[in-house]
This record gives sequence, C-alpha cells and structure tokens, in this order.
Amino acid sequence: MLPRFGYMLNFLKTIERNVFHMFGHPPRELALVQIYEKQLPHPKKSFSIKDIVGDGFLLAVPKFRRTIEKKLKRKFGYPEYVWKMLVPKTNIKVCNECGHHHERGRLCEHCYKKVEKETKEIQAKIQEKLGNSPIEKDVIVLYEGENSPNMPNEFWNGKRVVEMKKERPQWFSKNLLQKSTQQPSDSTDVKPTDLA
Repeated sequence: MLPRFGYMLNFLKTIERNVFHMFGHPPRELALVQIYEKQLPHPKKSFSIKDIVGDGFLLAVPKFRRTIEKKLKRKFGYPEYVWKMLVPKTNIKVCNECGHHHERGRLCEHCYKKVEKETKEIQAKIQEKLGNSPIEKDVIVLYEGENSPNMPNEFWNGKRVVEMKKERPQWFSKNLLQKSTQQPSDSTDVKPTDLA
C-alpha cells in the first residue's frame, strides 16, 4: 500500500510541475540563476619584478642554515690555510705615569681619560664665559695661582683669558695648551715618495 501511495504522489507532482511550466509560471523550487555578461578583453600586461616589489626592495636571505663546522671555520679559521685562534698578546707594557697596562705603540687609556676629562672641563669653562658664539680669537687658560706670562702688549692683543678655579694638575703640562711651534712652510718643492 505504501509503495503505491508514494508512486501516485510522485506522479501527481510531475503533472503539476509540467502544467505550471506550460503556462509560464515559475517553478516552486528554489533555483540558481546566473546572469552572463560579456566582459571586455583586458590588454595583456608584461609581468615584471616591479609588480611584486613596488617601491620596496628585496633582501638576500640565506636558503640554508650555516653548519657548526662552517661557523667555527669562519670564526677561528682553518689550520691548513688561515688560523685565527686567540693567542696571548706579548706587546703589553706598564705605563710610567700611572702604572696601568697598555699596548706598546699606543697611548695609555687611563692617562688619556684623565686628559680628556680635564679638556672637557676647560671647554665647559670657555663655553660658560664666552658663550656659543664662534671663537675667532685665541684663548689662554690660567689655573689658580698662575700669573699671566710676561709678554709684550702685542701678544695680548685680541686674546681672551679664561681662569680655572683650581690648581693645575701635575700631569697637565702647560705645553698641552700651546700651539705647535713649527711654522708653516712656504716651500713648493715636492718630495718623492718612492725613496728606498
């Protein structure tokens, strides 16, 4: 009984669908509708790397990790070619002034820092007294207890004196503040550089 009832129900649905279709009514089922629009052909553009990068830039990125062996070869070298192992320095000497160690042929860092600190104090004092305007005239620095040197009036013409309110350090000699005594040469002779 049930198969015949289902068969009859399907038959009636088919007749109903065909009748509605003949008279122009839309079908009762949901349907997907596609609207076809003819698209204009786009002109083919040549592909270039500028399309990807734009205004940026590409960085070279390594494709593989560097192995430990290669890292060590780059760091320490290779015994058969260039060996860059850390070796103890033998050119260390003791400074005669302060007793600190430094490399031979170089300034003692401890003494240089002392001179640098004193120089910065002098510069600060000059800036405090003379301001930020360009210093076109020579400046003479006098420490506490020092008298201005006995020089003719022409020597003092156009020079400025800055006084430091402390005693001159023993290691800070006067010739550190003086200009070089060597006069500029007027000679136009060119010395050869390839002499043996």
